[in-house]
Amino acid sequence: MRIVSLLVALAIATPAAAYVTGTRLQVTQNSNTDFTVEYRSIAKLTDYWCAAGLHVTRTLGMSDRTRVYRLSPPPRRAGQGISFTLDADRSAGETGITTFGGRQDGSMSAGVAVAQYCYTFDVDIF
Repeated sequence: MRIVSLLVALAIATPAAAYVTGTRLQVTQNSNTDFTVEYRSIAKLTDYWCAAGLHVTRTLGMSDRTRVYRLSPPPRRAGQGISFTLDADRSAGETGITTFGGRQDGSMSAGVAVAQYCYTFDVDIF
């Protein structure tokens, strides 16, 4: 009974356009191509990328090869989440994460974001 009450409370407290990932980060869809991973005080930059990858593959049902671009320019300001886009033309140009090789256009594939930055003890990724 308590679990049902808790689930109902969470459903009411979460906006209709929001998704809460296994990492407990809330993702809000802003438009067809843009979404924001909302701020959480204990989250690391890699947690935001994990949430973005999970949102694209699980919620939007897109391929793990889908490119996810950082929309809000790094560094993330204190108390702010990170906005992402699927539109290459709107990319901030940087991921905020040091990468070697590959594209240097402010993006990574959703699959790489999940595989590299989601941990099995944080979220059931398989």
